[in-house]
Amino acid sequence: MAAADAAQRAAGVIAARHRGDLAGAEALLASFPTEQARTLGFYLLAELALGLLRSQAGQSMDELVRELSLHLAAAVNQPPSDQDRP
Repeated sequence: MAAADAAQRAAGVIAARHRGDLAGAEALLASFPTEQARTLGFYLLAELALGLLRSQAGQSMDELVRELSLHLAAAVNQPPSDQDRP
């Protein structure tokens, strides 16, 4: 599986989930031929998304990752809102 295809599938999984198409998201997840391909796809998608955000925010990658880590820690410690539930 080509890296670009894996990243596009990963983006499709996220898009499907956000529009409420959980079956579509599951089908896309199952379409990855290996766990390694799935991991590569989501890694590349994260790398690209963080790069775009970094350029828009004018921050260094270290600053952006530090801020993201704080947001992740806060999200883990909060109960999910109604919007976060499928």
